[in-house]
Amino acid sequence: MDKSLSLVHVKLLAFDLLSLAQSPPDTPTFSRDGISLSRAEVLGVVVYREHKPGRFLKFAVDDGTGCVPCILWLNHATSPYFARQRPQGVRLIADVANSQASLVKLDAVTRVHGRITSYQGVVQITASSVAVKRDPNVEVLHWLDCLKLARRVYGRPRS
Repeated sequence: MDKSLSLVHVKLLAFDLLSLAQSPPDTPTFSRDGISLSRAEVLGVVVYREHKPGRFLKFAVDDGTGCVPCILWLNHATSPYFARQRPQGVRLIADVANSQASLVKLDAVTRVHGRITSYQGVVQITASSVAVKRDPNVEVLHWLDCLKLARRVYGRPRS
């Protein structure tokens, strides 16, 4: 039976995310202990930020186990992918992405949901949702969730 969690955002620590294997190479699927993954959730402090307006926001999230590179695309108006979609929908998506990009600041505790991708051989998150967190306990709770899920769901073979 195919073991897959590819339809959910899997909570992972940076150490686990950065050690994922792309399987097979040059595909959008990654694996951890034989389980297929394609989406992830990470949470940590923003330690790097590079903003190219109208193109992208590149940033890194440090959760204490490593730094996860993330990219939030902001090129909706010029992307050929969105050219086939309704202009109102594209504008809405672009507005949401720009709003989220404006929230990402250095030293902010940030939760990122997105697709696990690879760029120049490095695992990264292509963000679909970015949220700044204000609760000081959110990092510890994320760690506990990741550890619990690793033991009960991700690390154990499922039948």
